[in-house]
This record gives sequence, structure tokens and C-alpha cells, in this order.
Amino acid sequence: MNDSRRHRASTRALRLYALLIAVFGLALLVLGIRLALVGGSWYYAAMGLATIASGGLIWRGHRAGIAVFGLATLATIAWSLWEVGLDGWALIPRLAWLAVLGFVLLAFWPVTLRQLPGLDRRLYGAAAGVLPLVAALLIAMPIFFPRAVELASPQLAAARAPEAFSKGTVASPDGNVAASHDASSWTSYGGSNLSNKFSPSSQITPQNVKTLEEAWHFRTGDLKPDDADYAYAFQSTPLMIDRTLYVCTPSQIVIALDAATGTEKWRFDPQADRKAMANIAASTCRGVAYHEAPAAGTEACRARILVPVVDGRLGAIDAKTGALCIQFGQGGFVDLNEGTGNTLPGFVAPTSPPLVMRGVVIIGTGQIADGEERAAPSGVVRGYDAVTGAQRWAWDLGRHDANAALAPGEVYTRGTPNVWSLLAGDDELGLVYLPTGNPASDFYGADRSELEDEYTASLVALDAATGRKRWHFRTVNHDLWDFDLSPQPNLVDFPSAQGTRPAVVQATKNGQVYVLDRATGEPIRPVVEVPVPQHVDTEERIAPTQPLSPGMPNTVGRPDKKMEVLRESHAWGITPLDQLLCRTEFRQLRYEGAYTPPTLQGSLAFAGNHGGINWGGISIDVQRGIMIMNSNRLPYTEQLFTREEIDEMGVRSVFRGVSERPAYMPQVGSKYGALKKPWMSVLNTPCIAPPWGYISGTDLRTQEIIWRRPLGTGYDSGPLGVPSRLKLEMGTPNNSGSVTTAGGLTFIGASLDRFLRAFDTETGELLWDVRLPAGAQANPMSYEIDGRQYVVAAVGGHERMETRLGDSVIAWALPRR
Repeated sequence: MNDSRRHRASTRALRLYALLIAVFGLALLVLGIRLALVGGSWYYAAMGLATIASGGLIWRGHRAGIAVFGLATLATIAWSLWEVGLDGWALIPRLAWLAVLGFVLLAFWPVTLRQLPGLDRRLYGAAAGVLPLVAALLIAMPIFFPRAVELASPQLAAARAPEAFSKGTVASPDGNVAASHDASSWTSYGGSNLSNKFSPSSQITPQNVKTLEEAWHFRTGDLKPDDADYAYAFQSTPLMIDRTLYVCTPSQIVIALDAATGTEKWRFDPQADRKAMANIAASTCRGVAYHEAPAAGTEACRARILVPVVDGRLGAIDAKTGALCIQFGQGGFVDLNEGTGNTLPGFVAPTSPPLVMRGVVIIGTGQIADGEERAAPSGVVRGYDAVTGAQRWAWDLGRHDANAALAPGEVYTRGTPNVWSLLAGDDELGLVYLPTGNPASDFYGADRSELEDEYTASLVALDAATGRKRWHFRTVNHDLWDFDLSPQPNLVDFPSAQGTRPAVVQATKNGQVYVLDRATGEPIRPVVEVPVPQHVDTEERIAPTQPLSPGMPNTVGRPDKKMEVLRESHAWGITPLDQLLCRTEFRQLRYEGAYTPPTLQGSLAFAGNHGGINWGGISIDVQRGIMIMNSNRLPYTEQLFTREEIDEMGVRSVFRGVSERPAYMPQVGSKYGALKKPWMSVLNTPCIAPPWGYISGTDLRTQEIIWRRPLGTGYDSGPLGVPSRLKLEMGTPNNSGSVTTAGGLTFIGASLDRFLRAFDTETGELLWDVRLPAGAQANPMSYEIDGRQYVVAAVGGHERMETRLGDSVIAWALPRR
């Protein structure tokens, strides 16, 4: 190709690029005007005009096009810093596009100088090189050297006086194995009934954790079938008793493993109803319970595993052989559907393990399908004889006597708040602590009874032997946000002005952490009623105030004692175009701060339905007095629809046929249906800038956060589902929790990337991570055998979290000497 043809081709390329700049500016102008018309920032429209002018002038061969581009870039840098400061993630949609446009324009250097007569080279270099470089550095520097990672000083950790927050061992009157645990066991879901998710083992330390290696790797074989019409979530935290590990899989199979080698001892498949598995959000089994009966004439089933089954059964299995304990209930199972009036598979679906105390197995009806039908099965909680399976008591809001039997044809009160998450218990006080959910219509409550309102999202203490209520504490007034109490309560000894008090620490989805006296329910840390938004466009009644716990850290947004309030400037995207759509949606949604109620207009909820803290809960290093919490920073949109709109859209209960819009919640029996979803952009990324998830450590002595950092990277996720393969600590939504150890370490998976991590509990420093074959959406645990400490996690992913599925149970330990 001769010089003239090359010149013509390069000239056409420059003009085409100038046209692309103008077209991009046109898109900015159109979307910017749309944003301005709904009360948003005018800047995008102005920037759109400037970009059109720049592209048009360059296309026409005017050097002023470069000057306009440079001035627009300079103005945008100044505006961006004014709006969001030195936040690299927030600057991406504001500055990255200008950096890219500028660098490409700079690459046209010889062509541009030839086609734009009189263009000053210094102006060109500044506009297309220096300013775009400044924009790129403003993005990159805070991301690669993040201010969001705030670690504690090792000197402060060394100066903290030791003060035990739990004895760790409980003198159980009936010798209940689940009452406590030592370094060689893990007797209940959270380590023991105290549920602190703390291991007394101290062999693995901050100094040697980098040498951890895989000790064994077991594959359960329970992979999702190709033809399955249900979702899988491997969320099990195993038990470890007498050198045996007990784990349950998404399809409810219970497997016993040699805890030192990972070798299978036995497995039991309860043949869960596949229809029930399809009718719940995701088929899962978070764990099992253990009971050891007093010495009897036979050893068969003296030690037993109690397993929840999602089709509404509670089974008992011999802990040594895996054989069904046929004397328990009817042939080894208790039917939890009995007395609820339920005939629909999966409408009564226990997914969390029961709790054993005073010879009683205590379990709720489980995961009552949210938002499907107002007249759902009862949220009754029942206690069964741990040996025979005979019902001892039933706690039902509509019945005052927990020991009274149902009359023929009678059912427990329908639609009442359920208990689906994890329980805790004080074996000395004989109290079991129940975190309750909502009535079945989560986002509309005008038809609720006074009792339903009183016990929604409440912590309830029952006498484990009789089922009689001792006290309750409500964490949300007239809950309209699905802020059910999903984190497991933690039982600690808490310092107060009156001395050390037995306390229950209750974290919540709504961003609060409450500290209550576990004998009386009286707040140990102050609780205040704070006015909240009142606007609503339905017949809904709104609680005028909400109970907040200002003396404890908040779990929403960047963990702090103040709740983060969203503004339009928080709206985010990968490009300015998807960010503009999010900003416009922010202006169109109703948002007046925390507890903005759901509306027909559509509302923004922050904290969202996922929390705050979800079912993974918090862990507490009871020797150091440090509380570890991983939290989410992900707003949700919530919108109500009239019954007529719901019917016209073909929205049906999952129990009444195929719904044409399965994401919607019909709330059959209530006046309104609903739609809840994470606030996401068109590129399938959250509409607010990272971090989207945090982990932090709080000193319980002072109730001050001593360290915090984003949890998770975008290594396995990204826009439109394309993984970034970058280990940038951006913080992702997370599901499950952590375990702390006496060695001073916190182990956690939970995030959307496939890593298990170890942090220094006192400083927050990341000391170790390991690549996993699947997602780690299960709480890890730890124990010691023959002087060797193991850290174990179920690694099988969560389909609704879009993490890779698998069937692994993996143990890590220090190399053998």
C-alpha cells in the first residue's frame, strides 16, 4: 500500500473513531436527560453534549475537538472527586471511559496532527495522554492500595488484657453431649449448644498457618442430577464426636467419616421426596444433631444422629452403624407435617439441624416457603423425646398450653412466624433460644394478628423440657422487609456495669447486633426506638419506630456504629451507561433511608433481604473476646402488586401449578403480591460500588470495631458472569460464616470466589488462602485428633449464589512431623 492510500485509510479510521466518540456522547446525552428529568444529576447530559461536540469537531477536522475533550476530561475528574472522593471502584464508571477514549485518541498521534492543522502538540498530549493517565491512576491507586482494608495494630492486640467470655464447658444436669465441646470434638452445629463457632484447639497459629496442607479430601458423590428441577446448596457444617465426622448432603444423605483420614464408615439415604426438594429455594441440609442416651439394656441407637429431611421428616440413625432407629417415631421418623394441615411436598421443609437438650429434640417446621400463601402451615416449634420420638410439647402462638394435645381435626395456628434457622441452648438454665421468621406474606402485614406482629423477627426463650415461654425480644417492629432472624444466637459471658452476665448475642439481617441477658431477655447493651420512614401507598400500617442497638457495631454497609444511607451518587456500573440506568432507577424508587417500606411504586431496601448478616451468623473467640462478623452490602428492590396485577401476570404459588413469573411472590390470601430482587445493573453487577461484603473484628470489651476489610475478590465473577481472574480485594456478597480458634485464627469461605481464607483474629491480616474446587457456602469447623488439629469445610457451592457446585468435604492440617 502506497503512502497516499495509507493516509486515506488512517484518515478514515480517525473520522470513524470521532464518530464513535460522538455516538457515545449521544447515548450519554439521552440517558443524562432522562436522569435529569427524574430529579437526578445534570452532569451526564452536559458531558454528553461535550462528547458529541468533541467527536463532531474532530470528524470535521477542527483542532478545537481536542481542546473540548481535554476540558471535558478535566471537568469530569474534578466533578468525580467532588462526588465520590478517592474511591477507586466508584470512579470506574466516571473516569475509565475517558481514559480509554483518550489513550486510543493518543494512538492516532501522527494522523491527528496531520488532519487537525494548527493543533498544539502540548495540548494534544495533555488532553489525550496526561489527563487520561491521571484518570486511570485515580482509579488504580485506591484499588491496588485500598483504604477499605483497616487492620488492627499488633501492639494493641498484645496490650489487651485476657478475659474469658465463656467457660466453654457447661455442667449439663443430664450429661448432654451437645452442651459443650473441647478441642477433640464438635458436638453441635456451632461447636456446642452455646453456638460460638469457636475451637479450643491452638496448634495452628498465625506463625505456622502458611504451611497448612490438604490432609484428606472426601467426595460424597451427591452431585445434582442432570434432570433435576431443583437447586442445590451444600451448606453442611459437620459434627465430630468420638473420632467420627457426620455430614449431610443437599439431598439429605447422612455420611459418617473417619475424622482423621476422611474414610467413609457408613451412609444413610432417607430418600427425600424430590417434589419437596423442587418446592423450596434450594435443597440443602445445614447439619445434623447428636444425642447419647443414658446407659440402657442395649447399645443399639444409644448414640444417635438426628437428621432433618426437607420433605417434613425428622429421622434418627444409629451413630455407630448408620442403621435407622426404628423405635423412634414411626419406623425411625417423626412426621413434622402432622398437625400442620400440610399436604404439599416442601411446604414444611426443615433445612437446619434440631437442638438436643433435656432429652428433647427441638425443631421448627423449617423453611416455610416465603411469599407463597398466607395460610401456610403453622410456624409451630415442637419438642420430641430424643429416644422414642414421642411429642413432649408444642409452642404455637395460637395455643397457650404447650403440653395440650390437638383435638381431632385440629391443626396448629396457620401462617404464624416460623423458625427455620439455627437454634442455641443454655444447658445450665435449661433454655433454648429460637430465632423466628415472618408470617408467610413477608412484604405485606396489614392482615397480621397482634400475636404475629409481636413474635415476628423475635428471639424467643423456651424452657427446653416443657416448651413454656420464658421471654421474648422483638428485633423488628411490624417487619415488612423479610428481616427474619436467621443468624444463630451466640451465648457468652458479657461484661457489664453489674459484673459479668450470661448473655445472648443476636446478630440480624437488619444490621443490628443485640446483647440480651439470656435468663431474662433484658438488654445488656442499650436498645432505643428510632423514628423510621412512614410513606406508603397501600393500606399498610407502618411501625412508627424501630429498635436499634447503637452501642454495638452495625453490620450493614461498611461495618460501623452508624447505618449507611444511600444517595444517588452511590449508584454504580462498569460503564457510565449502566451507571446512568442505576442512577435513574434510584430516583424512580422510593427510598428514605433504612426501613423504607415496600410500595406499589417500588422501594429500595438497604439492608436488603439478604442482610446484614444471614444464617452463617457470627463467631466469637471467647478467649480473646473478639466477635467476627461477615456481612453483606447489597441493596434490594421491593415492590408490591395488586391481586389483579399478580393474577394477570400469571403468578401462582409453587404449590398450585407452574407460575409464569417464578421470581414474583404471589402471597396468596393477602391483598398484594410482591417482587424482591438484588438491585442489579443490566450487566448483572450490583448497582452500588464495591465492597459488597465485609469481614470485621469487634472487641467485645469496648464494643469497638478493631479491624475490617472487604471479604472476597472478583476472581470467579464479573460483569455478565465473566470471571475477572483478578484477586483484587473488592468484597463480594457472601453466604455462611466463620470459625475462630484458640490459636488466634479465623477461617472462612462464604464469598463468591472459590477460596478458603485464614485471618489473624486480633489484627485482621490475611495469612493464608487456598483454592477450592467449588464454592464454600458452609461454615467451617475444627477439631483435634491424636495431637493434630484439622480444619474442615464442606465445599459444594450454592446454586442460587451462582458459585460452582461440587461434592467435596476437605480437611487441612499442618504437615506431620
